[in-house]
Amino acid sequence: MASKSVELAKECKRQYENCLYTAVSLLIWLRWLRALKVFFTIAPIVFGSLGSWKILTSSSDETMRGLGALASFLGGLLSTIYSALKLDTHIADVKSAAGELTNLRDSFRQAALVSSKKPFDEFEEEVAKLRSRLDKVRSLGLTPPDLCFWLAQRKVRSGHYSFDLDADEASLAPVLPQVEESSATKLPPVPSR
Repeated sequence: MASKSVELAKECKRQYENCLYTAVSLLIWLRWLRALKVFFTIAPIVFGSLGSWKILTSSSDETMRGLGALASFLGGLLSTIYSALKLDTHIADVKSAAGELTNLRDSFRQAALVSSKKPFDEFEEEVAKLRSRLDKVRSLGLTPPDLCFWLAQRKVRSGHYSFDLDADEASLAPVLPQVEESSATKLPPVPSR
């Protein structure tokens, strides 16, 4: 049976991967939220300008005046929708969670590769602190759209988040002296770019 350290190192690898995919999903979602903020900031200005444009408001053509009225209506409506969505709050929460999950990803990776070699009590204490931080991020209840997760999977698998150093070490493996290492402390192979 595998030792407690090996099992805990495996769990660190799972949490590393979990944090990786979730952080990338949140980063993708953050880009969308920022784009929506730009839209909801600029669109009301454009629609308001169109709505007050003399060519539309003083036109004898009923269609042109209707377009002016519609543009004014949309300018006001979009401002109201923006306020109701509270995008600024969502952007701050997603930004904070993405940053913390990225830090946790690296910390779980280090715990699996380095801290797992410490005495079990020290290793377990370190992982408990990481789990506590992870629970705090999860308590925010952020739920990016499934499309963001799918895009994150695609991005990670294509090698966007792999380390050149790991790829270099893998290519030099026959040259480097072999060190005995538990399979539990090895991270999954790095996808090629």
